[in-house]
Amino acid sequence: MTSVPDKPDVVERLGKSRIQHGPANQRVYLMKLDRGDLPGLPEELIAFARTRGYGKIFAVVPADTTPAFAAANYLREAEIPGYFRGKIAADLLAFYLDEHRARRDETDAKAILDLARRKALDAPAPPALPESWTLRPARPDDAPAMAELYRVVFETYPFPIHDPAYLRRTMDENILYYGIWNGEQLVALSSAETRPQALSVEMTDFATAPAARGASLARHLLARMDEDLAAKGFCTAYTIARAASAGMNICFARGGYTWGGTLWNNTQICGKLEHMNVWHKALNAS
Repeated sequence: MTSVPDKPDVVERLGKSRIQHGPANQRVYLMKLDRGDLPGLPEELIAFARTRGYGKIFAVVPADTTPAFAAANYLREAEIPGYFRGKIAADLLAFYLDEHRARRDETDAKAILDLARRKALDAPAPPALPESWTLRPARPDDAPAMAELYRVVFETYPFPIHDPAYLRRTMDENILYYGIWNGEQLVALSSAETRPQALSVEMTDFATAPAARGASLARHLLARMDEDLAAKGFCTAYTIARAASAGMNICFARGGYTWGGTLWNNTQICGKLEHMNVWHKALNAS
């Protein structure tokens, strides 16, 4: 397995826009664009990434600002309709500084995507949870068990999700966690990373204990998060799922999500860069 730096990504400002970057993903991620930084920001991101030796820039921007990035040779890899308050689409753009990172074999990713679409046509309800099992939102006092489950499932991660203090801090900010307990034992976990200004939410960080796999626990978690976040008024849900994970792609396809594109060589997971599929779903009418 490739050695990966254990230093977590940094979130900071470039101009008035918010970016995330670090050595694990070897990329700059434009998380929130401030329109006042245009038209110069696309080139500033390239210069920023080049000085740090990063191989990719990944940007999530309102679709109407894409031409400013296209002028600097950014490519659209995916889209999320209704990302901004259910009305304006987000384009997910890429700029590759490393020609090797831009190369890819799409065969396996396409095969899994085709499988997920086929499985979505025959989507029986998941089996009910055993009576002794409980699905509920996680609380701050659950953080040690959550960190331990993430430690078991994710050998490396660009944020310190193995740290209970970090998980508690994110609960106070913008992330909702959901878990499934078998009695007192946490067996599955997921998170909803909310963006209240945009009224969009990322369904992410699904983790199931090895002994509990095969029970469709991710589908139970996703259905509950969809229901709760729709009730809270969020318009659009999406995920960025490992293209190599048949289970997670099937989970979202069966959950009524639509494929929005593939981000190539985008995210470091368990020691290597992986392709990621974007799936999206309207939770409330715009």
